Amino acid sequence: MALLRGVWGVLNALGKSGADLCAGCGSRLRSPFSFAYVPKWFSSNLSGYPKKPMTSYVRFSKEQLPIFKAQNPDAKNSELIKKIAKLWRELPESEKKIYEDAYRADWQAYKEEINRIQEQLTPSQMVSLEKEIMQKRLKKKALIKKRVKLKAINENWKNLSNSQKQVYVQLAKDDKIRYYNEMKSWEEQMMEVGREDLIRRSIKYPAKNDPEKF
Repeated sequence: MALLRGVWGVLNALGKSGADLCAGCGSRLRSPFSFAYVPKWFSSNLSGYPKKPMTSYVRFSKEQLPIFKAQNPDAKNSELIKKIAKLWRELPESEKKIYEDAYRADWQAYKEEINRIQEQLTPSQMVSLEKEIMQKRLKKKALIKKRVKLKAINENWKNLSNSQKQVYVQLAKDDKIRYYNEMKSWEEQMMEVGREDLIRRSIKYPAKNDPEKF
């Protein structure tokens, strides 16, 4: 649901679907099986490429969103999406089937067009494509793992008492002072050996007879 909220936030602002937004960008194409982007050197040589079809629910939501927006002009997108989702769940199967059939037909046409395009790839281009797919998968996996970890850390920090947080605040201050002193010592050594080019230009050390400020 969080993903849909973000998607529909963009749709509401631009009045376009994700496929519409991608059309004409000339740099990316999604595979129907791996959902990885095709490199620029491939898609840039195409006269055009197919749009990924909307799912039955997304198609229904796209139709209903303007109606709900007009009926509830002050409502947030997240609230409208909840109402649309509820309406979709309560929709008779006979009416849902209309959207599902349309999606299946569009998806079949999409796959056929993708296959036709991929037949134009040379063996070397296929190898490059597979490598790019793997790299993007690994990068996405690492990013998701990092976000989960950061979220957990953030929640742990929120649950700490002020006294517990103060311990870390003091450690950070001490570490900042240590870093300052170490950098100052190193840069003074660089000045002695004539390597002023390595010294930070924005740093200004206080005169020896002045008290140090942190």
